[in-house]
Amino acid sequence: MAIRLGDTAPDFTADTTEGRINFHQWLGDSWGILFSHPKDFTPVCTTELGAFSKAKPEFDKRNTKLIGLSVDSVESHKDWAGDIEDTQGSALNFPIIGDEDHQVADLYDMIHPNANDTLTVRSVFIIGPDKKVKLTLTYPASTGRNVDEILRVLDSLQLTSQYQVSTPVNWTDGGEVIIAPAISDEEAETKFPKGFKTLRPYLRMTPQPNK
Repeated sequence: MAIRLGDTAPDFTADTTEGRINFHQWLGDSWGILFSHPKDFTPVCTTELGAFSKAKPEFDKRNTKLIGLSVDSVESHKDWAGDIEDTQGSALNFPIIGDEDHQVADLYDMIHPNANDTLTVRSVFIIGPDKKVKLTLTYPASTGRNVDEILRVLDSLQLTSQYQVSTPVNWTDGGEVIIAPAISDEEAETKFPKGFKTLRPYLRMTPQPNK
């Protein structure tokens, strides 16, 4: 069954390029991003893993751990790492799960038979410190992911988990946010001392509260 937002992320034990892990223990009190790749030694995946490795300091700043997966072996992943560093200019710096038996792929519904009945699609799961799934994204094998967009969504999820706000279209960190409609104007004056503007009773904008 497909994983839905708010579900507890399935726990598992698996071998990775950085040793054997228990997923929930490995996450600890961090946020996590689990993302799958169709196959080792493929062009789009190579560019993605290089880009995520370069961006890892940004994820570290956000208390977020990265972990990848494909249905190839850990040894294959380790061999592939040399190509990633040579072609993308960044060494692989987070673990990749070896999932030859499809244990994790099946838990997370990463194989879509109408696309390919053996390889994983490009799934993305953002998981909170409470081990709940906060976001799911699914890309076809032919389309590489956008690291900046995943960071943007992560920023929004972390902000909205702390404050009673939501983020508008094309929001990026530092931009105005929307006050939750359930908050009265009187409450908003206390909760958002920077002030707010009312475009409609249900649409009130305020500066990002943690900036």
